Amino acid sequence: MKNNTTWWIRIPALFFLILGLMEIFIDSGNKLAILEYPMAQVFMLFILLLIIAIEGILTAIENVMFQTLDDAAKERYLESKKTKWEWTWGKKTYDKLLGSKPMEAEGEIILDHNYDGIRELDNKLPPWWVYLFYASIVFAVVYMFRFHVFGGYDQKLEYEREIAAAQVEIEEYKKTAKDLIDFNTVELLTDASDLSAGETIFTTNCAVCHKPDGGGAIGPNLTDEHWILGGGIKNVFNTISEGGRAGKGMVAWKSNLKPEEMAQVSSYVLSMQGTDPADAKAPEGDVWVEANAPME
Repeated sequence: MKNNTTWWIRIPALFFLILGLMEIFIDSGNKLAILEYPMAQVFMLFILLLIIAIEGILTAIENVMFQTLDDAAKERYLESKKTKWEWTWGKKTYDKLLGSKPMEAEGEIILDHNYDGIRELDNKLPPWWVYLFYASIVFAVVYMFRFHVFGGYDQKLEYEREIAAAQVEIEEYKKTAKDLIDFNTVELLTDASDLSAGETIFTTNCAVCHKPDGGGAIGPNLTDEHWILGGGIKNVFNTISEGGRAGKGMVAWKSNLKPEEMAQVSSYVLSMQGTDPADAKAPEGDVWVEANAPME
């Protein structure tokens, strides 16, 4: 029945142990599971109440059993409760690593000279300090052979590797972060969902000047191979983002449309190439040929 660990240590320790295990096994992204999921909060509240209830039950059982003891047994039990728990192995290890003499044996290591009644003890270096010193020597030897004898990587090479790895991660992130699309990273979208979204944007914002079929009205014909500011996904994206010719061209849409939306409508515009709508406007600009297009 003896338990020297006080309840105010046991309850929080067990509660936070269970909380830690829950956070390990429940995937909640970058947030704590107990903050992300309301049921986790209910579960931990139940666990806390359960621990408190168990602690109360054990205390009650201890009191009941104590009352069944005779007077001599009660005295022995109360005396045992006063005995403090001591971590014997830890104390011995601490004393060994410290290596200091007990006060009773300081006479063996006291030096002859004194100053104003102050005497000096000839203590040896603590074993933990000596062990760390030896370990640093071993580390230095290994380090010297690893990086200076056998030509291991240096700080410059480590920096370049980390920069290269970070650049790869950035490029991978840009592929999924559509709102980071710009002139340099935009690519032609061919998925039906993207083209459908682009068609909706075109009908809402662009059809009034280019006609719903792209044949051109105030704005130029978008279905032929002639382009005023260049064709291809990058040039079309840039024209939509930054606007057309100063004073007589299309306004810049970058403040109204997200980068992803501009990429979608640009891809939809290019999908209308060669559709040859009725009453199409005469070609304007120059014939655009992709730089990497095969020569005929």
